[in-house]
Amino acid sequence: MQHAILPPNQRTQRGTVLPLTHYHTIADLREKARRRLPSPVFDFLDGAAESERTARRNTAAFDDVGLVPHCLADVSNVDTATTLFGQRVAWPVVCAPTGASRLFHPDGEIGVARAASAAGMFYTLSTGATFSIEEVAATSCGPKMFQLYVHRNRDITWMLLDRAKQAGYSALCLTVDVPVVGKRERDLRSGFRMPPALTVRSLVSFVAHPRWAWDHLCKQPLAMANFAEHFGGRGFVAESQGLGDELDASVSWKDIRQIIEYWDGPFALKGVMSPEDARRAADMGVTALVISNHGGRQLDGAIASIEALPAIAQAVGDQMELVVDGGIRRGAHILKALALGAKACMIGRPYLYGLSAAGEPGVARAFDILKSELVVAMQLSGCPEIGAIDRSLVRLGA
Repeated sequence: MQHAILPPNQRTQRGTVLPLTHYHTIADLREKARRRLPSPVFDFLDGAAESERTARRNTAAFDDVGLVPHCLADVSNVDTATTLFGQRVAWPVVCAPTGASRLFHPDGEIGVARAASAAGMFYTLSTGATFSIEEVAATSCGPKMFQLYVHRNRDITWMLLDRAKQAGYSALCLTVDVPVVGKRERDLRSGFRMPPALTVRSLVSFVAHPRWAWDHLCKQPLAMANFAEHFGGRGFVAESQGLGDELDASVSWKDIRQIIEYWDGPFALKGVMSPEDARRAADMGVTALVISNHGGRQLDGAIASIEALPAIAQAVGDQMELVVDGGIRRGAHILKALALGAKACMIGRPYLYGLSAAGEPGVARAFDILKSELVVAMQLSGCPEIGAIDRSLVRLGA
């Protein structure tokens, strides 16, 4: 009897048939990603700086925010739509910029952008993407934001901004918490860093995952797609090193002002954690803040993003849109962040787990999980629409 060949999203690593609907939580998708990826690649996705305390705290801190639900509200129909960066979106979640997404699955940034468009949400393209600004714009009709680092060679900075404008990206996200790269010890131990120094154990893990290797050997070679004219064609490793060398530790507030004026549109500053910086950004004309510690991948020991939100909301919440990035793993986390003053949340690892597990359909599954959980949390809290979510729903120190 001849057996049909099942698509990758319906097979586990051991060959057992499991549809994506079998994965009920982001943790389920994470485990699927862990099985599918070579361990150095999974650790690159999942790991953080030093002891990884801040990365763990990002999620754990949501447990310290208790919900105080309201009852007897008509929640037979729930509206999750809102406005963000001047555009109407279906729900208050933004895809964070994640570099080198094709490391995790050949669908890469294009697959994520398409899934985000179908879900009615903003997608943010990383400077270090493995598909170009133009390629992603051509394949996704949804709202898009471009993420930028300020480069030592300022000509590169202006070139990227011009390309993003011409390609139709409606907002800009400038990341400011990477003057240097944090000490990511999982990558140091595996040798999955720039330049690579892979250990025997790491090499064995690659050999033990032939499907991942096949995808990357037989598909378009990895490249830092937005830098072809500067250091393209030298291979992914050399291009990644070149991008790292371009990080400018001298960036200051005067650079922010220049970029705001040059972009002349919705502008988010990503990596702000203090009320003082938030007030300065508001005075300078920044339109949105992404409250973020880079997923715990930079300064270990920094407070959780959700812990930073209340003071920043009190300082500038009526002047800017606030987006919380880091630790979002449940729909109730989104509800808690909105109740504490955020306009939206930003997710990175959750959709990368889905991408790693099953490509674009896996990303869509990650979105479905979080949105359905958000809807249930809103219903159980007595909130039929996003506008009904307020500070009365939460209690700190629960």
